[in-house]
Amino acid sequence: MDPVRNPYAPGAGQRPPELAGRDEQLRAFDVVLERVARGRPERSLVLTGLRGVGKTVLLNALRSAAVRRGWGTGKLEARPDQGLRRPLSSALHQAIRELGHPEQDQVDQVLAVLRAFAQREAGADAKLKDRWSPGIDVPAARGRADSGDIEIDLVELLTDVGGLASDVGKGVGVFIDEMQDLGPADVSALCAACHEISQSGLPLIVVGAGLPHLPAVLSASKSYSERLFSYQRIDRLSRDAADRALCAPAAEEDAEFTDDGLAAMYAATGGYPYFIQAYGKAVWDHAPRSPISADDVAVAAPEAERELAVGFFGSRYERATPGERDYLCAMADAAADLGEDPVGAVATADVAAVLGKKPQSLSPARDALLKKGLIYSGERGRIAFTVPHFGRYLRDHADPA
Repeated sequence: MDPVRNPYAPGAGQRPPELAGRDEQLRAFDVVLERVARGRPERSLVLTGLRGVGKTVLLNALRSAAVRRGWGTGKLEARPDQGLRRPLSSALHQAIRELGHPEQDQVDQVLAVLRAFAQREAGADAKLKDRWSPGIDVPAARGRADSGDIEIDLVELLTDVGGLASDVGKGVGVFIDEMQDLGPADVSALCAACHEISQSGLPLIVVGAGLPHLPAVLSASKSYSERLFSYQRIDRLSRDAADRALCAPAAEEDAEFTDDGLAAMYAATGGYPYFIQAYGKAVWDHAPRSPISADDVAVAAPEAERELAVGFFGSRYERATPGERDYLCAMADAAADLGEDPVGAVATADVAAVLGKKPQSLSPARDALLKKGLIYSGERGRIAFTVPHFGRYLRDHADPA
């Protein structure tokens, strides 16, 4: 079939041609937007799930919904090696610009506080070249959001931004991807600020996305975070939703799948959105004609698997050191008896047994893999891959160092 007309789009955070299976989350967010618009109290939102389930795509879709309602929005991606002040300041700067407040004096007052918040990270003795330069013409405020205590400063900043939004009858949404990578102090500050905003009824919400252990990260910082956020687990698609993700784009190009072709695709992809796009692209390119059958899926599957092995699995495996790769492979071996579990959750003691070592001696490797986002711990003494079917990939392709 014509590769130019191929409708499938595997890519990190790239919106698929059909955003299937997320109607519930989109409808729930519309309710949040409407409630905030009417001055009703509403919690901030946290999306959690494995790699490849479409958290970033959904986060972007929710942001688009807020933009359509006239909200000011900003987005950032948390990184383990970066503090919160500067990326959040850039995101809020964009949100303030989108609000379109008619009173420039009020806008300048908030921008001055924003600049003070961002530049406080560099410290009083920082060189001028190290200071944040966001294109804000007003000088930094003094005595507001510049104490140096991130929790105090963030509460003051978000209160001012929320107040600005309230003046124009709109809202502000801050969208944070990879939220689990925020540092402990930044997580604590964000929780405190969201708590203060919710109590004051200001029209500002935070929408975060992260790995399955993100709720535990938030709870460890502030006990009330369990009630502060609305948590939504984003999982693989149901069979119906997966079929729609394949059939709707194909129909736009006057093509279709047979029933056995759809069944074969679901068996191959497990309903994971990224896998659906990767297999869909490969199958389309290999199929000679429509309708696409199970035989076409079988022919194209090796190419899809090679693509995933390099771009999805392999790129992550290459980030690990030799010792960390040993640990990953031992996890895969320990999970081999779990059947079709796509995550491969195992006990740390079982991993140590595979390697013939004491669990304590493996703590450095485990902690490094946790920081790199290759594994996560959903409960004490157990770990799992952040990427579905990573254990299967390791058993088929990777050799321990």
